[in-house]
Amino acid sequence: MASSSATMAVSNKLIVNSSNGDYKVWEDPSFIKWRKRDSHVSLHCHDSVEGSLKYWYERNKVDVLVSKSAVWDDDAVSGSIECAKNWVQDLPFVKSLSGYWKFFLAQSPTAAPLNFHDTVFQDSTWETIPVPSNWQMHGFDRPIYTNIIYPFPLDPPHVPDDNPTGCYRTYFQLPKDWEGRRILLHFEAVDSAFHVWINGSLVGYSQDSRLPAEFEITDFCHECGSDKKNVVAVKVYRWSDGSYLEDQDHWWLSGIHRDVLLLSKPKIFIADYFFTSNLVENFAYADLEVEVILDKSTEVNDNTEVKIEVTLFDISGDDCTNLLSADVAQLELHPPPTYPLGFHGYRLTGKLQNPKLWSAEQPSLYTLVVTLKDASGNIVDCESCQVGIRKISKSPKQLLVNGHPVMIRGVNRHEHHPRIGKTNIESCMVKDLVLMKEHNINAVRNSHYPQHPRWYELCDLFGMYMIDEANIETHGFDLSSRFKHPTQEPVWASSMLDRVIGMVERDKNHACIISWSLGNEASYGPNHAALAGWIRGKDPSRVLHYEGGGSRTPSTDIVCPMYMRIWDCVKIAKDPTETRPLILCEYSHAMGNSNGNIHEYWEAIDSTFGLQGGFIWDWVDQGLLKESSDGSKFWAYGGDFGDTPNDLNFCINGLVWPDRTPHPALNEVKYCYQPIKMSFTNGLFKISNTNFFKTTEELQFNWVIEGDGCKLESGILSLPILDPQSSYDIKWESSPWYPSWASSSAAETFLTVTANLSKPTRWLKSGHVVASQQLELPLKKEFISSAPKIEKVTLNYELIDHKLTVHQNFSEITFNNESGAIDSWTVEGVPVMLKGITPCFWRAPTDNDKGGEDSSYLSKWKAANLDNVFFIKESSDVKKITDQLLEVTVVYNGFPKGGETSNENLLFKVDMKYSFYGSGDVILVSHVKPRSDLPPLPRIGIEFHLEKSINNVKWYGRGPFECYPDRKAAANVGMYEKKVDEMHVPYIVPGECAGRADVRWVAFQNDKGSGLYASVYNDSPPMQMNASYYSTTELDRATHNEELVKGDDIEVHLDHKHMGVGGDDSWTPCVHDEYMVPPSPCTFSIRFFPITAAISPHDIYNARS
Repeated sequence: MASSSATMAVSNKLIVNSSNGDYKVWEDPSFIKWRKRDSHVSLHCHDSVEGSLKYWYERNKVDVLVSKSAVWDDDAVSGSIECAKNWVQDLPFVKSLSGYWKFFLAQSPTAAPLNFHDTVFQDSTWETIPVPSNWQMHGFDRPIYTNIIYPFPLDPPHVPDDNPTGCYRTYFQLPKDWEGRRILLHFEAVDSAFHVWINGSLVGYSQDSRLPAEFEITDFCHECGSDKKNVVAVKVYRWSDGSYLEDQDHWWLSGIHRDVLLLSKPKIFIADYFFTSNLVENFAYADLEVEVILDKSTEVNDNTEVKIEVTLFDISGDDCTNLLSADVAQLELHPPPTYPLGFHGYRLTGKLQNPKLWSAEQPSLYTLVVTLKDASGNIVDCESCQVGIRKISKSPKQLLVNGHPVMIRGVNRHEHHPRIGKTNIESCMVKDLVLMKEHNINAVRNSHYPQHPRWYELCDLFGMYMIDEANIETHGFDLSSRFKHPTQEPVWASSMLDRVIGMVERDKNHACIISWSLGNEASYGPNHAALAGWIRGKDPSRVLHYEGGGSRTPSTDIVCPMYMRIWDCVKIAKDPTETRPLILCEYSHAMGNSNGNIHEYWEAIDSTFGLQGGFIWDWVDQGLLKESSDGSKFWAYGGDFGDTPNDLNFCINGLVWPDRTPHPALNEVKYCYQPIKMSFTNGLFKISNTNFFKTTEELQFNWVIEGDGCKLESGILSLPILDPQSSYDIKWESSPWYPSWASSSAAETFLTVTANLSKPTRWLKSGHVVASQQLELPLKKEFISSAPKIEKVTLNYELIDHKLTVHQNFSEITFNNESGAIDSWTVEGVPVMLKGITPCFWRAPTDNDKGGEDSSYLSKWKAANLDNVFFIKESSDVKKITDQLLEVTVVYNGFPKGGETSNENLLFKVDMKYSFYGSGDVILVSHVKPRSDLPPLPRIGIEFHLEKSINNVKWYGRGPFECYPDRKAAANVGMYEKKVDEMHVPYIVPGECAGRADVRWVAFQNDKGSGLYASVYNDSPPMQMNASYYSTTELDRATHNEELVKGDDIEVHLDHKHMGVGGDDSWTPCVHDEYMVPPSPCTFSIRFFPITAAISPHDIYNARS
């Protein structure tokens, strides 16, 4: 046993009563750990080589089916415990302590129960909590969300006395067959700092909320096989000096949130190993090297003879009957130098002929087994991991993987689960990877900290380029003039370096990691230079990334800006003095209805040497599941837990909802990221394979040609197999779709080519659409808008007082000549339109509309009273043109509500001319004249309201998913159908949504077919359309989707122009100029027609005069 007095001597310093003014270890940035073992790779403690191979063979049986079992509700609590236990299955010398522990939350370290770590302490009255977990996700304390500001007063290194402190206790027994071995207690991660005791003896202290802490506890445990239970007690501090280095943009959640393990090792064991490979220029073979470090107990004689063996196996095949025969390389031990400098362990080298190379496209893995044997050849210890053979290198303006400038089609990913916070479940991680692969994402930045060890194994296996990022962010110091950033202060240097070392040492053998990152938004200074120097000295096989200090400091090998506008990116790429590639570490901020303009980024990236991709911010909406007062659940954001300070919904900026349902914008990402590109220029169709390693052998190409929304012909496109970075041309006249186009009478025709998987992969099902491209084919004749045939149908109408009633064929319109709007429209006696048609220039603000404070679009709109416009009829005129045609002209003036109706206050003048035909057609021509000094407008269009049963929407335009003028490249033109309810997009914070772009015609019908048709007319371009049970006012009012209240009707918008949604960021007005709606005069026309089940909207559209 260790000396009790020695332990107590240290504990007198570590365990203090702060009320007496004593030293607080959790406020000392120079004291970051005690008795904590050196960082190292994940250990598995195998008992044999064959056991290690079987372990990986079974562990690698993970595919798309696993993602189907992902859970996002209360079932995740038990799921996380079971998952933690499953991760150590078949490891005879590893035991999971995951499960329900005893738990008590004290309001401060001094309020913790006295001597709760003693073995005799009675914890029967304590509550229980699952481990791993964050205690805030189980009813203790509260989550806090901040982006930049610290959730406590900035006074480094001090933290508040009100410092919630979690006291944990659990019990374990050691099996008899662990007798004579050393025992290690391993915490995968604890937030934010903690002390740990075994059987009443203090055994360690650690901080860093995202990396392991491991302590040897051999001398503190009861004998193996004993009936006595060992007591583990852990005291976790919510705040510590380490919190100043952890100011990332996510939820502040505390506790033992990753697995807790017991490891059993022999007296002398493999403590660490580092695998590297060096490919020769033609990749014919790879030189392999493994550095091994042993840990010897003081009981072991220094002269004890041991032997180290390292073997590389390829167990990727289906045959597992004789895994030992799958060895492909044996490494030999090099004798140590006489005067060793630097590394003092063991170095083994070997050679692998014709290696299978690892890349995100083809993630080939080998199994590395390191064995320690005694003098008799018996296995003493065995460790293993998966490794990949690949080469990361640099050339001018390029980052190379295996000699090729791969394109980084990436996302940033926080660890986030809506029910269990920062705790991980394998099926949920697999779900993320499957979704990413489905949407052509090939790279992930671990924002902004090292993540769960299994995440790296899965990224190795599925093929995902990774930036691994140190757990360092000090963004909140930007708000202070009193304190320097920690990078400028020597007292923080050891803590910062420890975090970088811990990351690199744990993760160094993972093939997926192509770059290390020094952290995020932590300014730049001497400490960063030290971190960069250490990494470059330790691991020159990867590049270095750090955005702080302007993204172009000497401590980064990549120019890695955040949210830089694409034109500025191009300038840097074309700067001959900048030799580094530019990869955006964050771009296209996915907050709510966003990600506009992303196609413009990729048009530039694909065509500009020196631009090599980027990482979208970010992957998942960080909403937490919260129960409301009525028992229903919703996704909460900052402030919903009574947390102050908070940054509201700035954590809701993902491409997927918290349960991983994709946002509509993810379709646009998939399109921009697709590796198969198609184009049609100068009479040539070009199909390009932009992959760097994969051919198109596993793809089947299909085509379909459509005219005016109707399928004309389709087929399989026979192509030769395209090598990586090659293309194939098809001449227009000899294409298989040319005859269909030539014989078609359609006004417009579109060709859609898809590339589908012909057989399943680990992550995708057979038939999955890898790439899709719609191409508009040449017009054979001038496009003719949908115009009515003027039939000799007499129009009946009557004007009594201010009420104009128009009888058209099988419909009746009641027009209020006093208001200038339609009061009702019935079709075969069925109410269809309840009120309308009125001008509309306002939309429910999106998150991007709100960004920028006084300079935001919303602020400018409100300053101009655009949110508060009401229209007064200036004049109206009813004029019979013929027996078949009646014209009604209405002039509206738009004023700020509550203001004077004077010319000085006039915001809009709108002339609306209705042409009522006896055939049933109604043609609306609208002349809009905004005041010239207004800001750019949200929209220019019309609004009307339909009876709530008119809930079937069919349209010919872009779809089927939500799309907007600056986010529509992925939305093909076609005919689509949806219910009104299905149109709504349930963004966590409501706003403008559900739009469909470039709509030629739309039909609104009830279940029996009665309804209304509308289309573009004359020279008017296609419309932006949406229909919703939620009014614009309601979408603006509600702060959560669950608060929305359906109206008694359906609000419809048909817009001549609609402003883009933007997305370059969410805190400055950044809709690109071409997607703005200037306050300029314009004219547009819309055709309406009543329809029944017997009438085809497509036929109406095609009936041209």
